[in-house]
Amino acid sequence: MFGLWDGGLVALRLPSVLAVAAAAVGVIRLGQRLAGTWTGLLAGLVLPLLPPVQRYAQEGRSYALICALITWASCLLVSSLSRPGRRGWVAYGAVILTACLLHEFAVLMLVAHGVAVFRARSARPVTRAWRIAAGGVLVGLLPLAAFSTTQSAQVDWIGTPDAGEVLGFVATPLLGVAFARSAGRARGPITLSALALPLLILPNTLLMLTSPLHPLYVDRYVLASAIGFALLAGSMLDRLRQSARGAGTVHRVTCAVALAMVLATLVPVSTALRKPGSREMVLATLVPVSTALRKPGSRENDAVAIARAVQDVAEPGDALLFMPSRRRVWTLARPGSFRTLSDLALEQTPVASDTLFGTELPTDRIRERILTRARVIAVRDPEGQPLDANAREAVKRSTLDAYFEECASRTVTQARITVYARPGHC
Repeated sequence: MFGLWDGGLVALRLPSVLAVAAAAVGVIRLGQRLAGTWTGLLAGLVLPLLPPVQRYAQEGRSYALICALITWASCLLVSSLSRPGRRGWVAYGAVILTACLLHEFAVLMLVAHGVAVFRARSARPVTRAWRIAAGGVLVGLLPLAAFSTTQSAQVDWIGTPDAGEVLGFVATPLLGVAFARSAGRARGPITLSALALPLLILPNTLLMLTSPLHPLYVDRYVLASAIGFALLAGSMLDRLRQSARGAGTVHRVTCAVALAMVLATLVPVSTALRKPGSREMVLATLVPVSTALRKPGSRENDAVAIARAVQDVAEPGDALLFMPSRRRVWTLARPGSFRTLSDLALEQTPVASDTLFGTELPTDRIRERILTRARVIAVRDPEGQPLDANAREAVKRSTLDAYFEECASRTVTQARITVYARPGHC
């Protein structure tokens, strides 16, 4: 994008905005095909109102693009189930493979599609065509998946799901199942709930089940599950609309209250409680969630705020340690804010090494450089995050624990900034 147009933040965020718009159009088309015009329109309105979708519509990441691709892959799937043809299946495979190449966990949506195809009870040639398309996607993804195994340390920061994540994981599918009871009969080759429920439930469940072996559950990795929730919520809203037509005043008021309750479920309070700015998020009845999401307090990784916090505690002669080294990425937003501090572990900068985090010195050199300083500012993960087990991170922690004492610590978004000094020098 920046190779074509260096438009700053607009160029960074515009693809995500357009992707969510495309996803909303795709959800309208899906809902219309599976359950009728009103269901499609209401589902398309619900999708961009969902707080996770709003959040990633304004971030320069791939998750909104994946959501759009999975939406249109679902449209192609429904079309291919009703009018099987080679072109349709090839297009379906190409679109979902593109989503998987943007993020490998998009392959979980392929599993959900497989369950939907099974529930559609299509003819054997149709299911065979889907299996061929799915096999092509897996073959195309295999080289990237094999390469990714060499970089598994990049997700070592993911911890075991906490109570808030588990609550959100359980509550959202339960709502989806409740909404599915209002879904009407199939108007296409498959019922709305037969497609929406697997999209909503399966990817989250499969990712959550990996937690005992290797924690990988992060809600943004399965953002496309919101497609299923939007379709089910649109079906529920359409049923409420139909119930209110021709009814008396009392029944209309009841439907209006039910509608308000449905809309209230679109605010994930359990998620908000775990994030900075959670008080604003919880008071969604007074302050719209969309407003809260656009305030600095909602940013999990506010690199500018982190840089300012480091500047506030820094004194002449202080040195800097990133624990773990991947947190050096926070310097990329405002590198000038860190130039007065000596990065003790750094061997080559990200630019010089053509890496995102730079390269670090051997463990003995890191230890030697730490011991030359009287004060060190450590930029760390928040409390409760798993500690990296590699030798460089271990020597940083052991040296600070043995020869320094903790003077002060503060948390800024997702960074914990701690000042260490030699005993008696705090």
